[in-house]
Amino acid sequence: MVENIIYIEAETLENFMRDVFIGLGVPKDDAHIIAEVLIASDIRGIDTHGIQRCKMYFDRIKAGMYEVNTKIDVIKDGPTTALWDGNCGMGHVIAYKAMKTAIEKAKKYGLGSVAVRNSTHFGIAGFYSLMAIKEGMIGLAVTNARPSMPPTFGVEPMLGTNPLTAGAPTDEEFPFLIDCATTIVQRGKVELYNRINKPLPDGVVITDEGKTETDPAKVLENMGKGKAALLPLGGRGEETSGYKGYGYATLVELLSAALQDGIYLKDTIGILEEGQKRLKVGHFFLAINIESFLPLEVFKKTAGNIMKDLRSSKKEPGANRIYTAGEKEHDVMTSRRKTGIPLNKSLQKDIKIMREELNLDKYKSLF
Repeated sequence: MVENIIYIEAETLENFMRDVFIGLGVPKDDAHIIAEVLIASDIRGIDTHGIQRCKMYFDRIKAGMYEVNTKIDVIKDGPTTALWDGNCGMGHVIAYKAMKTAIEKAKKYGLGSVAVRNSTHFGIAGFYSLMAIKEGMIGLAVTNARPSMPPTFGVEPMLGTNPLTAGAPTDEEFPFLIDCATTIVQRGKVELYNRINKPLPDGVVITDEGKTETDPAKVLENMGKGKAALLPLGGRGEETSGYKGYGYATLVELLSAALQDGIYLKDTIGILEEGQKRLKVGHFFLAINIESFLPLEVFKKTAGNIMKDLRSSKKEPGANRIYTAGEKEHDVMTSRRKTGIPLNKSLQKDIKIMREELNLDKYKSLF
């Protein structure tokens, strides 16, 4: 049981995160984008990528791993495609502008895609798919990440958790949105379990000796040493089709690195440039304009019917409800707009550190 939970209004927490980044030297407009991405994670119940990640960015910026003034170079630009270099700027800002560009291309030509190299961690991939969905489009966003996953039959971390995220509008109150890693659990979930002192389930981590490990603190420590890895979707070996998660993660790596001539596999751990360690990753964004195929309302009706039919199908014994992707997040969002965002004791400690170091005195009344 997690104790010492407090609840903070989403708008207040978003403002705090924005002011943290401003305090670190991030331009105000960019800080607003970053805070918007982070609070979208918290309010949708994805507790691994919101305020929990804020301290990580805080530490990395202070260590000089990210450029607070994001400079984007357009390497190549065409009617439906573009290749960008993010110059190790703020990933959220780069990703936001990349998807916005993909959407604008899709409005004109039906499809729009942007590949990005030399970017940084960009928060939840689903935020960028949602950007396209809000414009009546299908959205896809992928990114590679530091090594966490071994290839099937391997134990060495080689691939990242590499989310493969896509969504589409429906005629319901919420869209279809699948936003998840290609590992069984992502690194952020391990960090969350570590914060709340909760053991991991069996069979989600493999050690370099081929054993399982459930202590999240040990997993985080050993992952950093290459002695533990997160198993891919499907699990270990081929018996439960772990090669599927491994294969999808590899596809994400290709779309996030090969298409950009960018950083891949173990180089995402960090590269020294002029004596400074840089953490770089690549992204790929795709927007598909539904109106280029058929009227949007026709698509949304069919999409909505598919979701409704899935949820109304026969349930297994003891099950109360069938969900479709995006529904649980919508339910949490509805609840958290009223209750606020839950903060455990560990997060409260991180907020205090950032608040005090940046002299953000107006937030002293939070707790």
